[in-house]
Amino acid sequence: MTREHGRVPLVYSEEVADALAEGRPVVALESNVITHGLPYPDNAATARKVEDAVRAGGAIPATICVEGGQIKVGMTDEDVERFASTSGIPKVSSRDLPVVLAQGGLGALTVASSVVAAELAGIPFFSSAGIGGVHRGAEKTMDVSSDLIQFTRSKVAVVCAGAKSILDLNLTMEYLETHCVPVVSYRSDDFPAFYCVSSGIRSPQRLDDEQVIARAVDNHWALGNNSSFLITTPVREEDAIDASEVDAAITGAMAAAERDGVRGNAITKYLMRAVDAATEGRSSRANMSVLVSTAEVGGVWPPPMRGMSGRPPDPSAAPPRSPSAPGRFGVPGKPYPRIPKNQGIAPARVRAVQTSHRVRALSRPGTQRKGRTV
Repeated sequence: MTREHGRVPLVYSEEVADALAEGRPVVALESNVITHGLPYPDNAATARKVEDAVRAGGAIPATICVEGGQIKVGMTDEDVERFASTSGIPKVSSRDLPVVLAQGGLGALTVASSVVAAELAGIPFFSSAGIGGVHRGAEKTMDVSSDLIQFTRSKVAVVCAGAKSILDLNLTMEYLETHCVPVVSYRSDDFPAFYCVSSGIRSPQRLDDEQVIARAVDNHWALGNNSSFLITTPVREEDAIDASEVDAAITGAMAAAERDGVRGNAITKYLMRAVDAATEGRSSRANMSVLVSTAEVGGVWPPPMRGMSGRPPDPSAAPPRSPSAPGRFGVPGKPYPRIPKNQGIAPARVRAVQTSHRVRALSRPGTQRKGRTV
């Protein structure tokens, strides 16, 4: 099914289109992990395992990519195989998305561009192994992942295993706090660090009940926020890598990257490969594990939030209000009540306005005040 959002064409797979039309839960997935993650054929096999994990949780997976000037919402097995075996497919972040769409070629979407596409497609849930963040040394380089920027702009709930260990995780958490992006850890006390169970940083919130998290996400948007909501879940203990081992590898790799002049977009892949070499390939296996485990949790979340998953959006229509969503005074389905003049809270407001006028009047030259001219 093809549908335009403004001038951006969205092409839905039959499975995803049917699920959205019927109000069944759908989880968006990024395609960048296929083209810029593991080597072929492991990348194709892992992509299918991730989609199977979403289905096991009760939701429909929608891996998103760009092809022929269109955003494809839901990749077929043939699409996955082609992207996995084709070299040179560009990594497309949110800033690159308009250009790649205009060029009409292939593009693999990152976390940032995936949440843009998911919101356009009417899919409120997205799952990723790990998000980007503030890079180490950002006080000199200003290197901050576009993932964080996009989280301040897109209304999508993001399930992930925290942020990658190669980042400055303290500054990443500070950034999210500054921009009022909620971070909730599911059945865990700490903010995880990709293939490390814990970053050593206490999570702002721990919630163990899916229904409570579902209500929290709904409340976040009902309160007028237009930003994302992060739900973290750590990698399985048996697949995790010790944080001190990873940190030692990163410290050495950072020094080597500085010496070799590796900067910008190239630094992430450089550091990840260094960690993989230092752990003798265990980090790659952990990478595969965390992709699947986050997808399993991501597939569980949408069912309590079925009212948030619906048909592809009509760009000409006003955003729908869920029947259970609170109105502006917290009453389901009821609009902001009209308050008659001089009733309810009106007198207090009138007094405030009168006081304001009086203050401005007294500030004018020549105004009489208690028998003297000001």
